[in-house]
Amino acid sequence: MADLKLTGVEKAYGKVKVLQDINLDIKTGELIVFVGPSGCGKSTLLRMIAGLEGISGGELLIDGQRMNDVPPAQRGIAMVFQSYALYPHMSVRENMAFALKIAHKPQAEIDAAIANAARILQLEPYLDRLPKALSGGQRQRVAIGRSIVRDPKVYLFDEPLSNLDAALRVATRIEIAQLKEHMPDSTMIYVTHDQVEAMTLATRIVVLAGGGIAQVGAPLDLYERPENEFVATFIGSPAMNLSPGEVVQTGSETKVKLENGGIAYSNVPTRDADMGLRVNIGVRPEDLTHAAGPAIFSGTVEITEALGEVTLLYLARDAGGAQVIAKLPGIHAELRGQGVSLSADPAKVHLFAGGKSLLHR
Repeated sequence: MADLKLTGVEKAYGKVKVLQDINLDIKTGELIVFVGPSGCGKSTLLRMIAGLEGISGGELLIDGQRMNDVPPAQRGIAMVFQSYALYPHMSVRENMAFALKIAHKPQAEIDAAIANAARILQLEPYLDRLPKALSGGQRQRVAIGRSIVRDPKVYLFDEPLSNLDAALRVATRIEIAQLKEHMPDSTMIYVTHDQVEAMTLATRIVVLAGGGIAQVGAPLDLYERPENEFVATFIGSPAMNLSPGEVVQTGSETKVKLENGGIAYSNVPTRDADMGLRVNIGVRPEDLTHAAGPAIFSGTVEITEALGEVTLLYLARDAGGAQVIAKLPGIHAELRGQGVSLSADPAKVHLFAGGKSLLHR
């Protein structure tokens, strides 16, 4: 398949820069997921790679060849859009064959490509059906099959599951993961706003924010070792709890006295010069437990959300207006209206200064 390299890539509309200084190496066989808030430029970046948007600055290389000015049809890329865009009057077979017929490929080659794609996507029983006779997930598989038959260097997915209902999203997400297993050498770039899709599908995740890259890494690296507060609160649901405080003990185990009156211990090492440093401590809701000793957070549970396997506890806002959320295993509806004290393993307590993680300095 193909390696991609973006160096100093920018996108501007007039004087407004929407993307800047995008530097990214994508290796053959990776499934890279672009995530970020609405308007961060993830779909724009994907369209720039596809050639559907011009590159204002920097360089895009595919297999070492500069692609900035190469037309989309000559880049060796296939794109799967949010909408299926199938021809309603054509069968599944005819939809998948269309691009190859336009390219005047031999019929034997077309038939072999369709058979291979149908096998991978489990579409053999549906080849003679019209799109209207298919479910949403099956239609999306046909759209993916239409890309597979072209044997592109790179596959681009632009939020392909966003039009599906919740149950179908899960099923189709699993199918895309299985597709990648069947095509281990394929290079894929996938745009989504769904964190579950990103965490379960990606080889690496690219988090975009503020017109640039906030962090690139394996899914669990971003979850366990975020480089900044944005990534810490963006990855994970509910978002990481942040609370301000001051370092009162340095060394291999750092002690922080919080403005809310709590005490937090963290395994993030600090130096003597960090004594008195103003920091934000970060704790994920799922890492909070009932405190046996000093508590990080204490308060009254205003709302409980019993989800079966877990219960979300929403504590009353403190004087600073911060909302603390805890995710406890099991059902704890009886805690509504009760006071609780919560703490966390020091290995799970993050420290941020100036928005940056002290672990990565």
